[in-house]
Amino acid sequence: MRLIKQQLERDGSGTVTLYPEEPEDMWHAFNLIRVGDTLRASAVRRIVSESSTGSTSSSRVHMSLTITVDKVDFDSQAGQLHINGRIAEENKYVKIGAHHTLDLELNRNFTIGKAEWDSISLGVVKEACDPAEKAEIGAVVLHEGLANVCLITEHMTVLRQRIDMSIPRKRTGSISAFEKAMDKFYETIYQSILRHLPIANLKVILLASPGFLAESLQKYIFAEAVKADNKTILSAKPKFVTVHCSTGHVHALNEVLKSPAVIARLADTKYAKETRAMEAFFKMMQTDEDRAWYGPKEVERAIEKGAVATLLVSNSLFRSNNMSERRRYVQMVEDVKASGAGEVMILSSIHESGIRLDGLGGVAAILMFPLQDLDESDEESEAEGSADNPGDGGLQ
Repeated sequence: MRLIKQQLERDGSGTVTLYPEEPEDMWHAFNLIRVGDTLRASAVRRIVSESSTGSTSSSRVHMSLTITVDKVDFDSQAGQLHINGRIAEENKYVKIGAHHTLDLELNRNFTIGKAEWDSISLGVVKEACDPAEKAEIGAVVLHEGLANVCLITEHMTVLRQRIDMSIPRKRTGSISAFEKAMDKFYETIYQSILRHLPIANLKVILLASPGFLAESLQKYIFAEAVKADNKTILSAKPKFVTVHCSTGHVHALNEVLKSPAVIARLADTKYAKETRAMEAFFKMMQTDEDRAWYGPKEVERAIEKGAVATLLVSNSLFRSNNMSERRRYVQMVEDVKASGAGEVMILSSIHESGIRLDGLGGVAAILMFPLQDLDESDEESEAEGSADNPGDGGLQ
């Protein structure tokens, strides 16, 4: 993503113009655009015109439209973003208030206007436009006849291709048929890796399976690379890691990414840090529950007491259409950062760690020291206060 133009006013309102260059940029746009924002982008609209004789004709006209956002739809697998809204600026083809859907496209500018650009939104823009190389992971999870070729970025897991083939049973006298089918299966996976994974840019490529399929696939890949003198694959040999998993389905990535061998290879990636943080939180809940709290009220009280060591927030909370609710979580993040003592981690809601956090309400905290009764209701606190000061409620 490239930042083309930024115009922010003193009251926090303003516009930002961005240029998306890769599919993941659509994920960043999804986290920026909310109901009530204005969005200006290129569009094609069917226009019906009437001649002086009363005959009509229709044509498709390219134009730039500005809409007030009503709904945002994101297809994570296709990397497509569809925004529904009403026309906010009239032109000769469309009237204000007419409905239109804008489909954001790669390599085409779009401009977002907000009444309030808070620190989280500006942080998303900064992160999306950071030119630093992003750590990425390629992965193939497989069992006999099934393979899923995936790309795991800092923010999302994308299934690039699902391979499903029929493999005959391995019987005496028909071993050759089994071996031929497996060779074809491995060849299909190999070609998929070449097409769908940016091998030169990846930090690690995981091959995961039950049994020894991953090892067999790895041998096949390098044997084919030697035959074809594929220098890209051969130079990337140290990046390939074989891991055991229980199944070839995509959800097996959860257990794969918890493997000690994988964690060691991915120690400095954002994804691995998020996974470790969630594991530390759940372990803390078991061993020292007064230092692990979740839920907005509980976490707010811990922040007020200056006790938060690590604040975990799902980025799904910042997509809320309720402005006061969104401001509540923005304030939590800013308070922890301002304290200088705590770390803030904003987890992607479509990574496994973010999904687990969403199951806890989207916000949790690991504390520097134990605190009790953070989940006590306001009514209980008031009742205890009255009991401590019985004279306050007496007759004068």
